[in-house]
Amino acid sequence: MPIRLTRRRWALVVLALAAVPVVLLFRAWKANSDRGGQKYAEPFRIAGNFYYVGANDVSSFLVTGPEGHVLIDGGYPGTAPMIAASIAKLGFDIRDVKVILNSEPHLDHAGGLAALQKASGARIYASDASARTIESGGDDPDIMLPIRLLFWTRIIRYPPAHVDRRLKDGDTVRVGPVELTAHITGGHTRGCTSWSFPVRDGTRVLNVVSACSLIVLGGSRYDGQSGDLEHTFATLRALPADIWVSSHARLWGRYRKFVARDTAKDPADPFVDPAGYRAYVDSGEARFRRGVVQ
Repeated sequence: MPIRLTRRRWALVVLALAAVPVVLLFRAWKANSDRGGQKYAEPFRIAGNFYYVGANDVSSFLVTGPEGHVLIDGGYPGTAPMIAASIAKLGFDIRDVKVILNSEPHLDHAGGLAALQKASGARIYASDASARTIESGGDDPDIMLPIRLLFWTRIIRYPPAHVDRRLKDGDTVRVGPVELTAHITGGHTRGCTSWSFPVRDGTRVLNVVSACSLIVLGGSRYDGQSGDLEHTFATLRALPADIWVSSHARLWGRYRKFVARDTAKDPADPFVDPAGYRAYVDSGEARFRRGVVQ
């Protein structure tokens, strides 16, 4: 016997069908928002035991060792699965990540820390200033109050993560033979942390610097910021850097250098870029002297 629908029921059916694409669009928007618009990027070895496992622009790095691995930065909340998938694609187990380091506590670099910590069981290390923001889920007191009130749920908030160790300038992090040194290089954020460490690539030892952003944000100002930046420029200039990277891949030429590996005598050669490192610090200081903010 055919089912007859009343006019009211027909209207409900039409409304339900019309709602389907709206729900799908919302889900797609939410997923893209959680990823900050980031897309998957092919993971690859930079040099020796140093790998890229980040998204197309927001960087994350893996330093591997026989007693466990170190992950630098957690990306957005929605890119944490990408990072885990990249680690697996390289042949490593995320459960062997023993320490997760943070460069800065903004959503795009700390948003995925909680998920990655849960997946790996790793300890999170961050500077004292960054730790306060990470454990609060992104509530950075240095971000101007109107911005915090207007955009708390959209561009600031993320799942809070427990920080197991609060680092000071010059502290070292060790996982077996893997050793990284923390350099508190504030300015972009109060506790922004650069990392330096050696990697052995064949017969050569290369000095790596993962440098903090040098961009001064108009909505994130704090007392002592200028002094922090002066310290930052001096610190970064003093660090020996054969290979340098930063929290945004476009700044250090991830894709350009990745493509150049195909024709290089040694796949690590395109990443050996001390001149690019000096230019990065010089340009950051020049913007600071001109009073440029973003």
